Amino acid sequence: MVSDGIDRLGFLIHDVQRLMRKRFEARASGLGLSSAQWRLLVRVAKEAGVAQARLAELLEIEPISVSRLVDRMEEGGWIERRQDATDRRVRMIFPTEKANAAYADVKSLAGEVYEESLTGVSAEERRVLIRVLDAIVKNLTDAETSLEKMKNTEGAAA
Repeated sequence: MVSDGIDRLGFLIHDVQRLMRKRFEARASGLGLSSAQWRLLVRVAKEAGVAQARLAELLEIEPISVSRLVDRMEEGGWIERRQDATDRRVRMIFPTEKANAAYADVKSLAGEVYEESLTGVSAEERRVLIRVLDAIVKNLTDAETSLEKMKNTEGAAA
């Protein structure tokens, strides 16, 4: 059987993500944050005022884990919690100046890792890669949304 390599797609995507994360963590280790803390910092920098519960969804980790992570980052002066103006039970997370300054460093480090990972890949190949990955995300997101709609419809019919 002739293979076009598609059977390796999941492994390749996983390996690329793992190797890029490992390279980034090695470069960012001097800045004093764990991988999980970096992920949270980037999300909060991009979405200042994000609800803590939403942050758990975005990071795909349990709310209690996010709470502990936020506690540590708040103690370190990276973020601050504020109560939502309309619902006091909701905690909104904001970056501090320290976090915003670190975010600029993170973007620079990430850019270096991206450039290193794409060495030898032409500008056109890069554009194609991004279009293909965007299509994969859209296809899987659409499929996920369709599955959720079907589950909700079945639940309502029962």
